[in-house]
Amino acid sequence: MAVEKTLILIKPDGVKRRLTGEVIKRLEQKGLNIKGLKMMKLSVEKAEKHYSVHNGKPFFKDLVSYITSGPIIAMVAQGNNSISVVRGLVGATDGSKAAPGTIRGDFSISIDKNIIHASDSVESFNHEYPIFFEEPEILDFSYGDEKLF
Repeated sequence: MAVEKTLILIKPDGVKRRLTGEVIKRLEQKGLNIKGLKMMKLSVEKAEKHYSVHNGKPFFKDLVSYITSGPIIAMVAQGNNSISVVRGLVGATDGSKAAPGTIRGDFSISIDKNIIHASDSVESFNHEYPIFFEEPEILDFSYGDEKLF
């Protein structure tokens, strides 16, 4: 098992629907450690950088428009295989196809308003987290109960 960090964003629909606490609860109950957390209104420039892998695709402008439409919650979580663990908790990108019990499966029925984003690889995390966090904002500490999970 590799200890990894991953970026999680609760998108504007998740914030507006007051799902922030539920998302954080699920991450923590799984045993992940929150190392950075903040609410922000994303600029168009940062949104374009975040979604740069989709630049030139027909849905790029809609992604940028949506993620900048309201406040988001940005988090860095750490744990054993956290990238794949969080992706499993999040569920399929299209909420109408996400399994029940996943965040999207329980709270989303669409692909465009799907509550949450999570890094899909170490490379993605390394590209994404500096858009949302400066290094001192990611805290290096121990909860003390890590061996329980």
